[in-house]
Amino acid sequence: MFESLKSQFILNFVDDERWRYLVNGLANTLKITFASVVLGIIIGVIIAIVRSTWDKTGADMRPGVGKFFLRLANGFCKLYLTVIRGTPVVVQLMIIYYIIFAASNNGVGIAMLAFGINSGAYVAEIIRGGIMSIDAGQFEAGRSLGLNYTQTMRHIIIPQAFKNVLPALANEFIVLLKETSVAGYVSVLDLTKGGDIIRGRTYSAFMPLIAVALIYLVLVIFFTWLVGRLERRLRSSDH
Repeated sequence: MFESLKSQFILNFVDDERWRYLVNGLANTLKITFASVVLGIIIGVIIAIVRSTWDKTGADMRPGVGKFFLRLANGFCKLYLTVIRGTPVVVQLMIIYYIIFAASNNGVGIAMLAFGINSGAYVAEIIRGGIMSIDAGQFEAGRSLGLNYTQTMRHIIIPQAFKNVLPALANEFIVLLKETSVAGYVSVLDLTKGGDIIRGRTYSAFMPLIAVALIYLVLVIFFTWLVGRLERRLRSSDH
C-alpha cells in the first residue's frame, strides 16, 4: 500500500517536475483572486453609492438634470446587478474571453476582469446594505457640521459602513477564491487546471485531484482563520 502511494506520488509530482503545474496554478489562482477582489470592491463601492443615494434622496430631489442622471445611473446599476447575479460566472467568463476579448491571449488578465465584474455585483449589495444600515441621524450630524451629502458619505457614512460589512467582504474573498477554479475553461493555468494537466499526463486521477482539493482546503481554512481574527478585533474595538 505504502509503496503504491509512493510510486503514485513520484509519478504525478516528481517525474518531469509535474509539481510545477500546481505551484504555477496556485500562483495564478491567488493573482486572479486578489485582483478580482480589488476590482470588485471598486465597482461595488461605486454601485452601492449610486443605489443608496437614489434610495435615500431620489424621492425628495427636485426634477432636473441631476435627478435624471441619478435615475439613469441607478437603472443601469440595477440592470448590471440583475444580469451578473442572474447568469453563471463561468458563462460570463467564456463570453468575455471568447467574444469580447477574442483577439487577446492574456487569459489571466481576462479572468481577473471577469471575476472582478462578477464579484462587484455581490460586493455592491453588501456595501449598500452597510450604507442603508447606518442611522439617518448620522447624515443629520454631517449636515450640522457643515458637510454636504458627498462629504458626509465620504467622511462619516462610508467608513462606518465598511467597518460593518468588512467580515462579509472577507467571506466574499473566500467564495471568490473557490469560484476561480473554473478559470481553466478559458485555458488559464489555475490550480484546478494544473491538477487536470497532471491527470491527463499520468492517467491517474486520484493523487492530483486530491492534492488540488487539499490545497484549496488549506487556503480556505487559513483565510477563514484570518476572517475570524478580523471579526474578533472589530468586536473588541467597539467596546
